Amino acid sequence: MCASGQPEAPIERSVVSSFIFKFDDGTPRVALFRRSGKVNTYQHRLAPISGSITENDATPLSAAWREIQEETGLTTAQLSLLRQGKSYSFTDRSIGRKWTIYPFAFRLRTVEEGGTGEQGIRIDWEHEDWGWYDPMSVVDSETFGGVPHLAESLRRVWFEKDLNDIASKVLADGLERLQNDHQSGARQMAGVALQILRDVIATMDMSNPVDEWWIKVRFTAWHIWKNGRESMGAAILSVLLSALTGIEEIMRRQVGRADFNDMTECRNSILEHLQRQMESRADSAMLVSQAFARYIQTAFASRLQSKDPLSILTLSESSTISQSIHHLILQSDIALDLRVLESRPLYEGVALAGALAEKCRSSNTNAREPTSITIFSDASAAIASQGVDAVVIGADRIAASGAVSNKTGSLPAILSAKHVTAAAGRPAKIIVLSESEKVAPPGDPGDHIVEENDPKQLSRAWSVGHNTARVRHAARVLSEGAERVHISFRNVSFEWCPSSLIDVYITEFGEWTLQDIARHSDRLGEEEKRLFESL
Repeated sequence: MCASGQPEAPIERSVVSSFIFKFDDGTPRVALFRRSGKVNTYQHRLAPISGSITENDATPLSAAWREIQEETGLTTAQLSLLRQGKSYSFTDRSIGRKWTIYPFAFRLRTVEEGGTGEQGIRIDWEHEDWGWYDPMSVVDSETFGGVPHLAESLRRVWFEKDLNDIASKVLADGLERLQNDHQSGARQMAGVALQILRDVIATMDMSNPVDEWWIKVRFTAWHIWKNGRESMGAAILSVLLSALTGIEEIMRRQVGRADFNDMTECRNSILEHLQRQMESRADSAMLVSQAFARYIQTAFASRLQSKDPLSILTLSESSTISQSIHHLILQSDIALDLRVLESRPLYEGVALAGALAEKCRSSNTNAREPTSITIFSDASAAIASQGVDAVVIGADRIAASGAVSNKTGSLPAILSAKHVTAAAGRPAKIIVLSESEKVAPPGDPGDHIVEENDPKQLSRAWSVGHNTARVRHAARVLSEGAERVHISFRNVSFEWCPSSLIDVYITEFGEWTLQDIARHSDRLGEEEKRLFESL
């Protein structure tokens, strides 16, 4: 009690709660650890691996990995991140604490996968023992003996506790599909995310109260956003927010009717709405293509009158870029000199060039000359930039500031073109082609997840037969490691290009300014907060 007679304000703490899962024979089990008598709070209670987030932790996930290693000895070699959960807060007045919980789920790698299995778990002084539990049996009760809100923390990563077996499997399979898709662009991934939401809703139990059902739908959308491919999260979030807003409107109209008696009719209307939304997304790509063609005709009018080919440099495989360039070829008499960086390690640029070549071969065009397509190595971006009129990139994410996250290699291509063409006295235009759904809510781009892919995507090219014996030998040495040498591989998928390097953003609404992007980002931020903050 403070001097005024009022209860003292609880001490606020942000903590991570990390649940470790194993899946022997496909059966999920979660590890719970009994806290020892040496800890300050909740002695002898069952808990996940938990601990405070400190100022030295870059993110809650960083704190989770640190606490796991400190309390179990496990590292990234023995665990993989399975899911993250929506954070939440509660107050425990019995100990004067307000906790903000950041839940995570990790999967224990088996020995066959190169891990150590449960034999690798070595508890420290903070726990007196531990065991495996059926996650469905974990409840918040005095009898079960867990820390406060244990089951609530668990259900935020283990949605199987809230959804029926069919719906939870549809969601889990959908998340795995998103996580393992390293070929599709953000636009395509967003379409898949929308399909997953529709499929989950189609299989959900409709006997629950409306408010409870609506919470589960929003949690489903949150998981698709955060636990699919978060690096593609801007486009995924945008389509999901639009879908939820539409669902909300349908519920407002139908649930409020005097003759409303169950959710079946409402669900049918919702599924029809989501199907229409999926089908209408094709229209936005065509609108971007049309806006791009208008921009080219205007911005390069004098260049086009000279009858010289228009030179464009691009990279990676973007469905928006592919469609826009093909539309430009079909709808104009422009002679196009297209230069494409191969985009290692997955060679998406090669795929883009091949797709465009195939389309051009089977299309009737009005172009004065056949389209020229030249493939360049990524390392020759400066050479590829010589004499180009424009660099065209897509976007996997556009920050509120206008910074663009795109395939790694985008920034060197832009910088090369800026330098080479400025020196020649004819600076190239830097053009971003993107649907508005790629714009992210407000936030620091530096906080965006850095996605690193399998190092084998890099190293497999070193071992192929046409390489020299020295290169193949080096590949073996690097993959096996060497004494007294720490060898690591970085296969980062995306990088940021600052807005200061970009001349124009072209969306389905035409040319956008930085102010347009900021306004759209603010609207998304408001919708995200309205639909997800209370979960």
